Amino acid sequence: MRKLHVEIFDMATGADQVVGMGLVGFSLVLFTYYTIWVIILPFVDSDHMIHKYFLPREYSVILPGVAALVLVLCVGTFIAVVTWKNRKPKKVD
Repeated sequence: MRKLHVEIFDMATGADQVVGMGLVGFSLVLFTYYTIWVIILPFVDSDHMIHKYFLPREYSVILPGVAALVLVLCVGTFIAVVTWKNRKPKKVD
């Protein structure tokens, strides 16, 4: 029996690859920004000019918390909708 060998990049169209690379680039920028903000900035003097490019430190906890809450709500809503649409009607005797 022959095995079918399909490259991952053969399955994705050009638009899919552009969107995927855009998402990877956005994630990389966001990760770098957050890492500098949370890990490096506390060791920099508070009067240094780099602080004006970042939000106050309280938001470093609030924003991921809000993002996590929105993610949990979206996943819960998705599961509820799929469950609701796939339910079977009750049999009437």
